[in-house]
Amino acid sequence: MSVRRCPALFITAPASGQGKTTVTAGLARLHRRQGRRVRVFKTGPDFLDPMILARASGAPVLSLDLWMVGESACRALLAQAAAEADLILIEGVMGLFDGTPSSADLATGFGVPVVPVIAAKSMAQTFGALAFGLARFRPDVPFYGVLANRVGSTRHADLLKTSLPDDLRWLGHLASADGIELPERHLGLHQASEVDDLDARLDRAADALEHTALAELPPPVEFDADPHSADSDTDTDAGAHAYPPLLRDLHIAIARDAAFSFIYPANLSLLDALGARVSYFSPLADEAPAADADALYLPGGYPELHAATLAANRNTAAAIRAHTDASRPIFAECGGMLYLLDGLTDRSGVATPMLGLLPGHATLQKRFTALGMQQLEGRHGALTGHTFHYSTLDTPLDPVCRATRPHDASNPEGEAVYRAGPIVATYMHGYWPSNPAFAAALFDGTAF
Repeated sequence: MSVRRCPALFITAPASGQGKTTVTAGLARLHRRQGRRVRVFKTGPDFLDPMILARASGAPVLSLDLWMVGESACRALLAQAAAEADLILIEGVMGLFDGTPSSADLATGFGVPVVPVIAAKSMAQTFGALAFGLARFRPDVPFYGVLANRVGSTRHADLLKTSLPDDLRWLGHLASADGIELPERHLGLHQASEVDDLDARLDRAADALEHTALAELPPPVEFDADPHSADSDTDTDAGAHAYPPLLRDLHIAIARDAAFSFIYPANLSLLDALGARVSYFSPLADEAPAADADALYLPGGYPELHAATLAANRNTAAAIRAHTDASRPIFAECGGMLYLLDGLTDRSGVATPMLGLLPGHATLQKRFTALGMQQLEGRHGALTGHTFHYSTLDTPLDPVCRATRPHDASNPEGEAVYRAGPIVATYMHGYWPSNPAFAAALFDGTAF
């Protein structure tokens, strides 16, 4: 049947920084330890939180977003997960009602009960008012209960609990604990591979959550792969898509390491579905891409944190230059684009030469310089995605085209797309399943 039933919760908060990822990851680890198959999703554009959540759950973490991913694709992903899992967890983005569309829109659209995580440090009875507002602001939002985080003592927890109206469920609390909180930097959480004691932190979070009501499985939610189908009894594979082999036998080499790690799992799955052969190389380890690679993909990440190492690694540099000299396509996003520039200056003012294949220089700023959803138009239609970076770019290149900001009428101009020989580069991170033909064209040189 197309309708699948699976227990599910939507972990949200009144704002960023409340501990959503810690709680979601801790819950995933807790239920996984109990022998359950857990599938976790992340709302909105994000690369860092999913790395933590994937480690906790033992399964890839895909994106859900009513605009970037699309409602029907989100529905299919959830229905497929419901057919395979014992529990679905969705981590929200920012605050429950922030953004267009918001976490509340997503939770309500699929009937997933929400659990706000409220950081209660330096707070007492106001906790109840905040929880009351979240529960009542939109009566259509399914509300499961509230969890208090960063609680100072048992007495503090009692004050928070008694502040709640009788009809709002207290799910428990987590104490303030350095051994649970996840470390952060300028683009968000540290990457999972960089947190040496990550598994210990996840286990401690799971231990703490075991004493809350969230240790129990919530009621099942119905997920329908195709709610408009006339025959709801037809057996369908919600995640299956028949794609034309637009990249059949094309070999794409992808940079992947701590400096180049901002890659949507859905993008890689799409390359495979389109028939591409994919291999990986590490610029940080001075590895060369495969000599027979037809195209290169340099994703975003943290080249600014590894600039000196990247500048010193000659083997990778020579191979990428040879690939460029052979006029083979290179597609670079955000940090991947910075690696191709003449130089990069970090926030301390230290300038480091990069590959010099794309004219220009980037400089890291102390605050982010671009943030939000964007859409790119090309020969094959529109590609959705987002941007989030702290650097500014000075380049003599004229843009081939520019993305647009669909949710910002006062500032509609988005990121530029640059082309230099076989190189196409932009700050925008594309969600390739939104337009498979566009994605394929990025690697055969026909996107623009």
